[in-house]
Amino acid sequence: QVQLQESGPGLVKPSQTLSVVCTVTGDSITTAVSGWSWIRQPPGKGLEWIGHIHSSNGKTDVNPSLKSRTSISRDTSKNQIFLQLTSVIPEDTAVYYCARGGDYTYDSWGQGTQVTVSS
Repeated sequence: QVQLQESGPGLVKPSQTLSVVCTVTGDSITTAVSGWSWIRQPPGKGLEWIGHIHSSNGKTDVNPSLKSRTSISRDTSKNQIFLQLTSVIPEDTAVYYCARGGDYTYDSWGQGTQVTVSS
């Protein structure tokens, strides 16, 4: 059974870089057919897709609204997926999730990690 576990900094100051790690067990990040995604949910708002990384080649797709500040990568030896968001602003405050899947179809989710951007 696949399990995803996010870990993040909790609190990040404005203009700094937010880094979140997703550790996957029970499946390989290099073979899952649908790939892996990052999604966030700001307080009181709906889910926002951040980006996706393909299993076969590590190619990424990123939400155009976040593309200039977002990097998604992976460590295949550790079966981990990484999200970095630079120059954060208070509006980046959200619960950040990793999920297995893409194209807005996800079959497994992590529990999420709260990240607050505040000075």
